[in-house]
Amino acid sequence: MSAPGGSRWAAVLRRALWWTVLTLTGGVERRGRLPRGGCVVVANHSSHADTAALLAALDARHKPAIGAAADYWFSSPWRSRICGRLAAGFPVRRTGGGMDDLLAMTDGLRAGRAVVLFPEGTRGGDGPVGSFHRGALVLAERAGVPVVPVGIAGTDRLLPKHGRLRSSLVRVRIGAPLPPSATPEEARAAVSALHRRTSAESLRDSRARRRIASLAASRAGLAIAFVWAFAEALSWPLMPELLLAAACTAAPRAALRLSATALAGSLAGSLLTLQLAGAGLAPPAPLTTDRMRAEARQQVAAESAGAVRHQPWNGIPFKVYAAEAGRADAPSGEWLASAAAARGSRTLTTGLSFAALALLLRRFRRFYGVFLALLTGGFAVALTLIVTAWR
Repeated sequence: MSAPGGSRWAAVLRRALWWTVLTLTGGVERRGRLPRGGCVVVANHSSHADTAALLAALDARHKPAIGAAADYWFSSPWRSRICGRLAAGFPVRRTGGGMDDLLAMTDGLRAGRAVVLFPEGTRGGDGPVGSFHRGALVLAERAGVPVVPVGIAGTDRLLPKHGRLRSSLVRVRIGAPLPPSATPEEARAAVSALHRRTSAESLRDSRARRRIASLAASRAGLAIAFVWAFAEALSWPLMPELLLAAACTAAPRAALRLSATALAGSLAGSLLTLQLAGAGLAPPAPLTTDRMRAEARQQVAAESAGAVRHQPWNGIPFKVYAAEAGRADAPSGEWLASAAAARGSRTLTTGLSFAALALLLRRFRRFYGVFLALLTGGFAVALTLIVTAWR
């Protein structure tokens, strides 16, 4: 018997799939490599996400095959197909016949495959590594291949036993190979040491990021987002997307709240600008030009409040459209509906995009200070170019 999905291309595609999934849910790191040739990989098991972590981290040239409980993952045709195709799983009976299932992988091991097993036999949660069954060690000795211990950390937070999926960095540490004659106790000790070391490693961080994340996730952070966006829709020259880029990168879980609050502030400020302009009042509007106002005036004359749909991508500030719509006596309700769609498309996209970027690059958050410098510098250059182009 051979495990499903034994081709090299299938292994490459599975690795790409699970690397992408784990990257989107917090990132995945690997330290160490498998030895050349076949090997039996033994790892701690605390979550269903352990399989994804190993498939993302192990070399595709080994075409990893994952031992899976036959009574659970192969209990129905659809589970069997999912396990075989997406996880290269092969069934291992937990009650009678399990050793025969394992020994059927001997030829694959001798041909250079990696057979991945969780010798604890079940998910152990976030506690210490449990005792190891002998099957993996018997298989390695019969095939004459080394036993490779692997420690996995972070999956218990990513997908806790009986819990829901949440964001977490996953780390996989591959240890030094053990001889085929290794005992279950030796293998468990090696895996346990790797797991403890990997779990204890702190992710290097930026002090600036921690402080901004704490503020962004608080009520004060929401108030700042609202006031900033409100002021920008009235007179303030710096658009709220600059604030959102910094705050949502520091605190991605707060991105939706921050973005929605900034959008609310923008709409509230634009309504005030609309009313003031309709009454003949003009708040200061620094970094705007006569050409911007003329363009917005022409569009409002043709499309009324709907002209604001051009604003997100043409470089003309939001407040210019609000003021011109007010001078043209555009109805408040019509303005609010059009502005919510136009402004929301950019505000929400910006906040959520930077949050996704933060999750993708979580392992690099120690460089948050560099990111802030690049962000402010890039914004200053872009703003200069936009204002110059509209003169």
